[in-house]
Amino acid sequence: MNKRDFVIHDLLSKIYQKHYSDWKLPTERELAAQYKVSRFTIQESIKKLKYMGMVKVVQGSGIFINKNIQASPLIYNSLTENPYSNIQSKVIELQKLPSTPSDQQIFNITSEDEVWMYQRLRIVNYQTMQIEQSRLPATLFPVLTQKDAENSIQSFVKKHKFTISHYLNTYEAISLDKEQAMFLQQKKKSPAMKISSRGILNNGTIFEISEIVAVDYKCTYLTAFNNEHHKRRNL
Repeated sequence: MNKRDFVIHDLLSKIYQKHYSDWKLPTERELAAQYKVSRFTIQESIKKLKYMGMVKVVQGSGIFINKNIQASPLIYNSLTENPYSNIQSKVIELQKLPSTPSDQQIFNITSEDEVWMYQRLRIVNYQTMQIEQSRLPATLFPVLTQKDAENSIQSFVKKHKFTISHYLNTYEAISLDKEQAMFLQQKKKSPAMKISSRGILNNGTIFEISEIVAVDYKCTYLTAFNNEHHKRRNL
């Protein structure tokens, strides 16, 4: 783990331990002395915490911890720790297709309904990091343009006055096949992470299923300890 990542993880740990009772971090100079790193390393660490929604920086006043952070589990990865301005999407396929039996089961639609399917590359700081294939029911979204698919799907969903509730994600270590390696500019059989996801609205409707293949993938999450689950596993 490099110095910046160590600082980020340690500050996250201290924040969730309620180490800073006044909801304010030390100054950059104090943090640099504490961790024995440069001011630049501290600035980059604080920038990441800011992108994650953990802190806000008030010029002339200090670095303040957002007080609502403990209302939900912390999850961030090597894509979401970047601001949208550093991420580009390139759509390589977009079409409306007849629904498959699997689509019908997941989206609760009929064989006469259609789904949108798009495939895009996610480019972070000019490096292709992910290839994503997603499907959305046309019953919820009659129109899906290439511009929509290039931008945030969450913003697209919110534009339709829907409220997103949860994502159900499954992570699986894989090796890249020939096509994936070509798109991601990697060698065939290079290690990667496959993330299968379902997006769920607040009324329980699934609005999207997606499969993302990512290289150089890191994920950090914090969840509450489930004592009942622990007991069941010991039976």
